[in-house]
Formats: sequence, C-alpha cells, structure tokens
Amino acid sequence: MLLQPALIHRRARDAASPRWWVGIDGGGTSTRALVADAQGRVLGRGESGASALGQGAEQAWRHIAEAAQRAVPGIVLADCALGLGLSGTGVPSQLQAFLAADPGVARLALITDGLAGVLGAHGGQPGAVLVAGTGSVAEALLPDGSRRLVGGWGWQIGDEGSGAWLGQQAMRLAQAAFDGRLPAGALAQAVWREAGASREALLAYCAGAGQAGYARLAPQVFDSEAQDPAAAALLADAARALDALAAALDARLPIALAGSVAQRLAPRLGAALQARLVNPRGDAVSGALWLIQQDCPAA
Repeated sequence: MLLQPALIHRRARDAASPRWWVGIDGGGTSTRALVADAQGRVLGRGESGASALGQGAEQAWRHIAEAAQRAVPGIVLADCALGLGLSGTGVPSQLQAFLAADPGVARLALITDGLAGVLGAHGGQPGAVLVAGTGSVAEALLPDGSRRLVGGWGWQIGDEGSGAWLGQQAMRLAQAAFDGRLPAGALAQAVWREAGASREALLAYCAGAGQAGYARLAPQVFDSEAQDPAAAALLADAARALDALAAALDARLPIALAGSVAQRLAPRLGAALQARLVNPRGDAVSGALWLIQQDCPAA
C-alpha cells in the first residue's frame, strides 16, 4: 500500500476473516457507508447523521452503525472490517475517545476524511482533493506515501470557504443588518427567516448552532446571490479561500473537488486551480472501502 503506516490507525480484534468490508465517510453533517462482501461485490449503501469526532465519540459510533445497517439490514459491526475516513481525527483527545468507544468491530483502519477522499478520487495513487462541505480542507497523497494537509482547522476558527464558514458570515451580516450597521438585504432577511428576526432569537440560534447549524445557513448565501451584492461578495471570498488552499499544495498534483459547497463554487475558482482539476474516480466512502480492502484482504 502506498500510504505510510503512520497515517493509518489500526485495530484488529478477531483473526478470523470478517463477513463484511465497510467503507465509512464521516463528516459534520452526515455519515455514508459502502458495504462489500469478501469478493469485493458492493452489497449496499447507507447514510445516517454526522460522525465528525468533534461532535462526540458516542454519536459517531451510533451513526456509523446506522449507516452500515441501512446499507445492509442486519449487519453486525463485530463481523465487519471497517475502513473509516472521519473528520476530527487530527485532535488527539477526540481520536482516543473514539477508539476507546469502539463497540467491538472485527478490524478497523482509520484515516482522515480528506485522505479517504484522496484515495477514492485517485484510486490510491498520488493526487489531491479539495474538500468544501460542512468544513473545508485540502489534502494530498505524495509520491513517497506521505500526506500534505492544508486547512482543516475546524469551524470555530478556520474552515474558510466551507458551508459552516459561509453560514457564520451570513449570520454576522444578519446581525449587523439588525443593528442598522448594514443594509437589510436579501441574505440578512433569509437568515432572519431561518433563525429568527429578534436579537434574542439570533443569539439563541448562535448559542446552539454548532458546525451543522451554521452550515444550514449556507444555501441561503447561494440563493440570495442574484438579489444581494453582499451574498455575491461572500461567495467570491469563499472561492478565493479555496484557491488559497489548493495553491499551498504541490502544484504538480492533480486535484479533485469534493463536497457540495466546492461543487457549487467550482465555476468561481481561479484559473490556476481550474487547470489542475480532474474528475474523481470515486469518492471518500469508496476510498475508505479501498483502504480496508487493502489493509485486510479477504482470506
């Protein structure tokens, strides 16, 4: 396998061959599962809620199990080899909490969700992925098997160009418009309809929003673009942020886009990035499945 061993967190509980091989792509909004048998035949796909590790290990494992069971009803994690590409693995305390909460899967191989996206997009070969969904990150697999990671600092302070970032900027604009510091354009009014049109309602929304709550406001930015220059300016800022992430990676590597926000921003991306874009061979969940199939081949 091309990946350097230090990039993969492994655990094996059972020497017997697993019954199912499962790829998991887990982020701040959803968890997707892709299940195959020992012959590599895909048996089903499933989806559940968020499994970003920053939202808690218990929730992550619950949604991983739900996504797998929705892919193949009756599946049991104790009989699974899991390839996991999860958001939040770079925070040691979150990673250790997740591994400690392991419900007893047969085997697992855990990497970042961005790296799973790289494996899926480039079939395990060197390349890069620019991800902008709920969060944002640029990640590359280099020819020597090492990883290059740019961004991905978390929605609280980073993740520029992501859905959560766009939602935060939209909320700031809505608050300023409520105060009369900015005009109450189409975007501010859309946020008020979603979160409430009083100071108390806006404060309450922010207090409970978290990553997913702010990301829910991102579609309002796109929908308001034609009527509101402020929304158009935010989208231009988001595209420039994604350009900067890509520019920090090795310029020789091809880049695939991943995530709903990245896809919607694609026409706005700069010429240098456009020249490097390639169509992905697969996605992060297929990359996670590829990982565990390579790491735990069928007997």
